This record gives sequence, structure tokens and C-alpha cells, in this order.
Amino acid sequence: MEAFLESLGEPKFRAKQIFAWLYRGTESFEQMSNVPVSLREKLVESDVNLGIMKPIKVQCSKLDGTRKYLFELYDGNAIESVLMKYKYGNTICISSQAGCRMGCKFCASTIGGLRRNLTAGEMSEQLLAAERQSGEHINHIVVMGTGEPFDNYENLSAFIKIINDKAGRNLGMRNITVSTCGLAPAIEKFAYDFPQVNLAISLHAPDDKIRSSMMPVNKRYNIHELIGACRRYTDITSRRITFEYTLVRGVNDSLHHAEELCKLLKGLLCHVNLIPLNKVLETGFDTTARKDAERFLDFLESKGIPATIRREMGDDIDGACGQLRLSGKK
Repeated sequence: MEAFLESLGEPKFRAKQIFAWLYRGTESFEQMSNVPVSLREKLVESDVNLGIMKPIKVQCSKLDGTRKYLFELYDGNAIESVLMKYKYGNTICISSQAGCRMGCKFCASTIGGLRRNLTAGEMSEQLLAAERQSGEHINHIVVMGTGEPFDNYENLSAFIKIINDKAGRNLGMRNITVSTCGLAPAIEKFAYDFPQVNLAISLHAPDDKIRSSMMPVNKRYNIHELIGACRRYTDITSRRITFEYTLVRGVNDSLHHAEELCKLLKGLLCHVNLIPLNKVLETGFDTTARKDAERFLDFLESKGIPATIRREMGDDIDGACGQLRLSGKK
């Protein structure tokens, strides 16, 4: 931005002013009151695009007020984001890619494959656009929407730095959570790059056989390689990892599976987030009964593994975990 403004014959300090306006959710140059009119006119004449995204569809859950946004990107691709309300504040679940190439069998986001990575600006704009539309302040971000964040590591890193920047959004690192399906080499890098950002791992199985059948990534980075990377992460950061474990009826939800999971995670600084499967018609998988989920939870806790059953939000608008898609325009 500084280089661009200097090319217009303007002082580079104007970049910081414009940057601050962008991350207040400004929709036009006219709103930038401390930027000279002459510069605002130059920017309009230069055909600069602020990257504003307007939702083409908004769905609001009748169950809990969760909102799902469908955003159309400049190239015709579409992504979804979810705004959730909690007692401690508002959280937005954003997408990091248009589509996904990880191929997890129970997830709608991978249907249709990967179209492209999102830019840092497109990731940021999901938060800003949701705030403009809802009138709500958002103070937590989870990068758990469509896409695998670590498959787009460069743009993810830029996004985190920008959203944390004091001159812009100034959102604390500990208010950001990034979820990965298990790209093991990136986990240790993330530990050094962003030790204060929360990390969640989509585990979903206690052994290689089950995990490989559900998650093709396990064939590249097996479960023991993944857990090894997680142990190194906790050694580096002293931060707890959240393991996401989707309970699929008859696949990974028995007490035997719970016992194997306890052995796998023994001694690891972690918390297990149990997620009764959110049904996606195309996958053929079914949801674990609530009583079986509670039995699984009780077993983990009896063995000293902290765990909870996730409160699912937005299920009636297909906004819950695993239900986001590349495009919902149809």
C-alpha cells in the first residue's frame, strides 16, 4: 500500500490511515474522513478495489440465532461463513479455501474438490462483511470453514498477522483458532510462527485403519506421525491442543474406540471435543445416539482425558461442523 501510494505521489503514511479504515469495515473511500479528498478521488480514478464482499444469501437458525453467509467471490466461486453467538461473545467460522482437496469422507466441504486458495484479504473480509450485515461485533475467529488452512499456509499466516495488527483489527492471537486435518510438518512450523494461536486437530479416529478409511490425509501422515507432531507442538508452546472427534455410528463410537483413543493421547496436553456427526446426505454416514456419545465422554473422563460434547449450532441451516460447502447458490 505504501509503494502504491508513493506511485501516486502521496506520502506513504497515508497507507496506515487507509489500512485502519479497511479493518473498521469501511465500504467506500468517501467514509475515510482523515484522508484528503484529493487522494480519495485519485483512488477512485485508479480503479482500486476495496475487496468488499456482500452476502448473496443469509440464513438464520431458528434454534440458536446462528447465521450462515454465502459469499460470491470476484471470480464466480462461492464460500460459506458462519456467525455464532455465545455468552462470551460472537465467533465467526471462516473458510480458508474455495473447496477442499483433503477428501474427508464425512465432510460436505470436500465435495467438488478444491477450486483455489483464498487470499488473506478474502479471509479477513468474511469477518468484516458479517459484522456489517449483522451489526454485531465479532471478537473470536475460528478457521474451520471450507478448506484446509495449512494447505494455504502463506495466506493463512498473512491473515493472522493482519487481523492481529494494532493498526488494523487488533484482535488478540488467543482469540484465533486454526483447525487442521493433520498436515504434520506444518504443525511444528505453526508452533514457532504462532505460539499464541489456538490449534485444533481433526482426529476423528483412534487408529490408522479407521482414520485412513475416513481421512485420506492419514495415508500420507499416519496417526503416530501426527501425534508426534502434536507432542512437539505442546513442548514448544506449552499450549493445549483441541482434538476434534466426530462420532460416527458403528465406525468410531464404541467403548473400545474410546479406550484406544485414551491410549493414543495419554500424557498429551489436550482436550477432546466430541462431535456427534452432522449428517450430510452424500456421505452415507449416520449420527451416534446421544446416550452413546455421553457414554464415550464418561469413559474418556474416567481415564483422565478432558472432554466435552460440542454444542452444535446452526444444524437446521446446514451451518454446523462438516456441513459447509463450496457453493450453496442452488
